[in-house]
Amino acid sequence: MTRILAIHAHPDDIEMLCAGTLALLAANGHKITIATMTAGDCGSVEYGPEETARIRKAEAAAAAALIGADYRCAGIGDLAVFNDDANRRRATELLRAIRPDIVITSSPVDYHPDHEVTSALVRDACFAAPVPNYQTGPAAVPAQIPHLYFMDPIDGRDRDGNRIAPHFAVDVSAHFEKKRAMLMAHFSQRNWVTKQHGIDDYSGAMEKWTAKRGKAFGVAYAEGFRQYTGTPYPRSQLLQELVGGALLPS
Repeated sequence: MTRILAIHAHPDDIEMLCAGTLALLAANGHKITIATMTAGDCGSVEYGPEETARIRKAEAAAAAALIGADYRCAGIGDLAVFNDDANRRRATELLRAIRPDIVITSSPVDYHPDHEVTSALVRDACFAAPVPNYQTGPAAVPAQIPHLYFMDPIDGRDRDGNRIAPHFAVDVSAHFEKKRAMLMAHFSQRNWVTKQHGIDDYSGAMEKWTAKRGKAFGVAYAEGFRQYTGTPYPRSQLLQELVGGALLPS
């Protein structure tokens, strides 16, 4: 059993971008933890931040439970994810508590500041986690840096509209309905996404993107990933091996 941590900025980001892959891995018996840096407390037009955070954490836990996964929240404020020492230590303690073999996080370039900073914080927390003198909380220091992967950015583009190509993709056609169910557990976001993003079909937008990524690889639905292999991060293709026949090389 491999321990896999998927961590993004807000509840529902992971469901949009890699829940199909997580469903596949969970079905194969691996241990999945879904985490968010924030509770998404700014993501509502009906409720204040405290109530929004409570609702969204409950939705995220319900979505994770659909594949037998745990849910964790780092407790940083929405639109307050900054690349500073306090947040890096918080991210590092989260990794130390979960002790993942694989970490999947947000793209380094994306449309949202929280997404981009989450990517940098998690990348650096992977490096810091096995460093004994980098002190955080009570969690034990792991022996090594985990394998690190980036999800696609939203719509597969950076802020300037440039396409970001994945190193590989995973065929999630067989797990797409589970991915949809996980996304729809975030029921509070339908009104918010309509207001902030002008998208009135939450599920349809996700399906359109997952189908577009799938079409590029010749399957119905796919999710794209890039592996980070900078020194001294692991370079063996652990995630690629775990998805087996669902792997779609670039």
